[in-house]
Amino acid sequence: MSTVAAQTAPHVVDPKTARKVTLAGCVGIFAELYDNGIFGFMAGTLGAVFFPDAANAVQVQLVFLGYAVSFFFRPLGAVICGHLGDRIGRQRMLVFVILLISVATAAIGLLPTYASIGIAAPALLILLRVLQGFSVGGEASGAMSFLAEHAPEGKRGLYTSYAQIASFLSLLTGTLIAAGMTSGLGAERMESYGWRIPFLLAIPLGITGIYIRKRISDTPNFTRLKEAGGLSKNPLKEAFSSAEHRRAMLLALFIPLMNGSGYYVLFSYMPTFMNTELHFSKVQGLLVTATSLVAISLAIPFMGALSDRIGRKKVLAGAAVAMALAGIPCYLLIGTGNVALAILGACVMAVIFAGHTGVIHILLVELFPTRLRYSAYGLGYNISSALFGGTAPLLMTYLISRTGNVNMPAFYAVVTAVGTLIAVSRVQDRAHLPLRDA
Repeated sequence: MSTVAAQTAPHVVDPKTARKVTLAGCVGIFAELYDNGIFGFMAGTLGAVFFPDAANAVQVQLVFLGYAVSFFFRPLGAVICGHLGDRIGRQRMLVFVILLISVATAAIGLLPTYASIGIAAPALLILLRVLQGFSVGGEASGAMSFLAEHAPEGKRGLYTSYAQIASFLSLLTGTLIAAGMTSGLGAERMESYGWRIPFLLAIPLGITGIYIRKRISDTPNFTRLKEAGGLSKNPLKEAFSSAEHRRAMLLALFIPLMNGSGYYVLFSYMPTFMNTELHFSKVQGLLVTATSLVAISLAIPFMGALSDRIGRKKVLAGAAVAMALAGIPCYLLIGTGNVALAILGACVMAVIFAGHTGVIHILLVELFPTRLRYSAYGLGYNISSALFGGTAPLLMTYLISRTGNVNMPAFYAVVTAVGTLIAVSRVQDRAHLPLRDA
């Protein structure tokens, strides 16, 4: 191992570079998460197009099965992209992953339907979802590491929170597009051709993201480590050989538990849940989700900046406690059938969840040194996403169908919040320390 110092001096980033780097990170995250999230928003229509012979409820379950399958390829994407990101640089891999997901998403928009080619249509749909999952597996840890390693000391939480704003704005964009098209075209035309349009928007989004990312330099931390000869030859092997890093990867697996009930249930699954289980119209369900996405986008930077002041643990623990207490009452508000009360319940949960999603990634970045950060952080986080995130919509539809209890998402919110709280209690807060290179 190289003798690169474990602690590095704080670095100063000029405002122009900071804006350029933040834009590159956020545009890429926006494109990636739009491409990934639009699949969930279009679940009902995709079910009718690719599984027309199944009953409505089964159609949705089959689409969410395809949604879940892609998550099990995220760890593979994290391993391969993380290894290369720690070996050849963050910037190159961030260009690659956005290219891959843009091609895969656009290809979904060009797929023949079940009526045209039969069972081959859903098989191709799932294959393209696998490519999307692989790409997203290399995106989150790479983009967050990229932003954090460029950020000036004392502002890492704020800088990385901008990427989370981009991720939720991408979901908001997907929600509004799905709502507008569903309302404007109607079910028949959506199933005929309208469903293709949101996926084909990946083309201009991808081109924009690739252009911006190709024009930026790699991070000061990675460049410094490379010049000092301190790059790891096998980052994951090194991570697994250290008790400290094994423990950190385990924490990276369990701290994001709340993502399952927050990101993947409260936002991705909510429109379908409200339509199929609570009997709201599709547009009403998308409206509630859109409003909560505005609320969380406004709250995230405040949570990121707050974590820079008081530490990551306090903000994350506070969010977990609040979700455990408010999860069930908020879902009861959503379940009243009243749109205004549903918006209130969803927005309260969104603001609470901002304390988790706005801080979680910078805490995970700070768990690992630069020489293996992309690999180790990516593996732990993406295994967590596969086990507790991507399966969440499928699990919710299954549990509701088996029990008849539409409050299952509320119970899931409480359980995952408690799990996150326990895991966070085991973390050393490094908010006020420089990032380690080795």
